[in-house]
Amino acid sequence: MNAGDRVRVERAGVTNEGVLMPSSTPEHLVVKLDGGYNVGIAREDADVDVVESNVYDVEAAQSESEESEIAFDDDLPTVSLISTGGTIASTVDYRTGAVTAQFDAEDVLRAVPDLAGRANYRGRVVTNILSENMTPAVWKELAEAVAEEIRAGADGVVVMHGTDTMQFSASALSYMLDTPVPIVFTGSQRSADRPSSDNVMNAVCAVEAAMADAAEVLVCMHGSTSDDVCALHRGTRVRKNHTSRRDAFETVGAEPLGEVDYDAETVEFHREYAERDAVDLDVSTELNESVDLLKFTPGLDVDRYAATLREADLDGLIVEGTGLGHVHTDLIPVLKGLVDDGVVVAMTSQCLEGRVCDRVYDTGRDLIDAGVVETGDTLPGTAKVKLMWALEHCEDPADAMGRPLAGELQQRSVPWT
Repeated sequence: MNAGDRVRVERAGVTNEGVLMPSSTPEHLVVKLDGGYNVGIAREDADVDVVESNVYDVEAAQSESEESEIAFDDDLPTVSLISTGGTIASTVDYRTGAVTAQFDAEDVLRAVPDLAGRANYRGRVVTNILSENMTPAVWKELAEAVAEEIRAGADGVVVMHGTDTMQFSASALSYMLDTPVPIVFTGSQRSADRPSSDNVMNAVCAVEAAMADAAEVLVCMHGSTSDDVCALHRGTRVRKNHTSRRDAFETVGAEPLGEVDYDAETVEFHREYAERDAVDLDVSTELNESVDLLKFTPGLDVDRYAATLREADLDGLIVEGTGLGHVHTDLIPVLKGLVDDGVVVAMTSQCLEGRVCDRVYDTGRDLIDAGVVETGDTLPGTAKVKLMWALEHCEDPADAMGRPLAGELQQRSVPWT
């Protein structure tokens, strides 16, 4: 048997059938299943039957995957591609059958050849991490890298990022940067070895958005389950609302800021946005990391959390309360004590829609009397990032939490669908 043969492998009572791929170790077989996934199987005690020979030309596929060319055209805009990790620029490694992440501009064009001819590209790696390992330190490094690309003449920036914490990074850059050009985050819910992968469409639409007019921090991801449009979400209003769907990201409390038609290659905006070149580039990356997010739930051990909060030596605390912004009555004195000690305590809601209003019920009024700040309809994760930034850059951080700084707080919460 040879790589490219269709094989049926039986081992330990399990049968797998697919295309045999090259393997990096002699002890394992790599089989690409019909669904697109790769599976590794130990050769020991495995029975292998060749169903059909030479059904896939691995050598030709490997050669094609290595072809890339960056041609600069003075008539095209320049888009900087910045990678932090994730699967958006992943491709299949035909030596092993595995999916590997690729990072520089040539690698991205090799993984997503549809990008060629749309713009001039520059590639840059900030880090190579899973998005759950993202930190404020990387946010700072990323913001500086984006600013350097803009100073160097980039007409737009695309940030390739893992999807799990993309909304936090997009929020962070929304506060850190005043930008004259679009900064577009994109990622992939499904890796390049799957027929349903969204990496090509998301990357193409993100580049189109980076060449458009909205000079904001945006998140560009599938806008439906079909391969038709990508939605453009404001970086401070977006939330990942599904673990695996391609259209996992939603703008909370409003329609998306805009959308990119994949086939027509057009960008359309539905609401007001910051226009290209309306502001000069400004970078303010300092963050106060002594900020925490507390999600209140019934049964929370008030005494234990009170001790934990005191020991944490916080400068800021975001509370994710119930409904209009409530917590158990016994927790209110604890929050008041924090406020009296100079900690900024701000209230958000666990509800996906609507805003905090602590003037309706007694508990809310008691929270206001305790000095807890209302944040309107600011999303809890965004509120945490905002407070980290506001503590370093705002004369009155508590007051700033009740005002929109980067489109995170809508003036009214009304049904839009």
